[in-house]
Amino acid sequence: MRILKIKVLCLCWICIQLSGCGLFISNVTQEFGDNLTQALLNHNDPETIASAMPSFLLLLETMLINDPENEALLSSASSMYGAYIGFLHKETGRERVLSNKAMAYALRSVCIHHDSLCRLNEQQYDQFEQSIKQTDKDDIDALYTLGTAWALWIQKNKSDWNAIAQLAQVKAIMLRITALDKGYKKGNAFAYLGVLETILPPALGGDPERGKQYFETAMALSEGKNLMVKVLFAEQYARMMFDRELHDQLLHAVVNATLEEPGLTLLNTLAQKQAKDLLTSADDYF
Repeated sequence: MRILKIKVLCLCWICIQLSGCGLFISNVTQEFGDNLTQALLNHNDPETIASAMPSFLLLLETMLINDPENEALLSSASSMYGAYIGFLHKETGRERVLSNKAMAYALRSVCIHHDSLCRLNEQQYDQFEQSIKQTDKDDIDALYTLGTAWALWIQKNKSDWNAIAQLAQVKAIMLRITALDKGYKKGNAFAYLGVLETILPPALGGDPERGKQYFETAMALSEGKNLMVKVLFAEQYARMMFDRELHDQLLHAVVNATLEEPGLTLLNTLAQKQAKDLLTSADDYF
């Protein structure tokens, strides 16, 4: 069974969620927070960022002791823990613990945001669906934080079928985000939906052609500048459909692309490495 490639998606998450750093640093000085955020997003050495993340996590934990009901702090903590998992090179057992933290912070954050969004993970699906349908544009950031953390938690608990069954909740959240604002975060919710539709082959309930449409929409909304979307498109859809031509076309475009792009340099650097790895293994796969 093709389980959601959340580790790859976490890398997408990094460049659009690390801006949350500014949420807590800006309490000290807005200028410093903004500059730090840009330095992280525009850095071209993922190892440097990975080594710095534990310090940020400890800082967040310390600040939450004094302000445990701060929605922005909780959202930032969820995002940072999720992003950090994306930098871990191999499964060590820590990922599940960290994903639990990301999910717990996201649930606390969305509950503080609005009472109607409390304990969403405990609701029956029909009730959950109604709660999500009642959200509006003011809720979109909270929904995205929860959706990404939930997807990550599922992947790290993939041995639990009860966890895998909750992919429907993640899909509902991402669909709601796209309904509220199609271009939100340059279409990254569509990249999640693309992956969700290509986890399983059609015989088991997947819808790869719809997934393809989602990936194409995500690429269009990012104007092709988010290279990780092309990597996901190749890995999730092209490999499932054994479309070697599309697979190689997408990945060669990433390998030959310019990495420097405001707010995306770090992500694009990671995407290019992933693209090279996929091309290296392509002969064995196809």
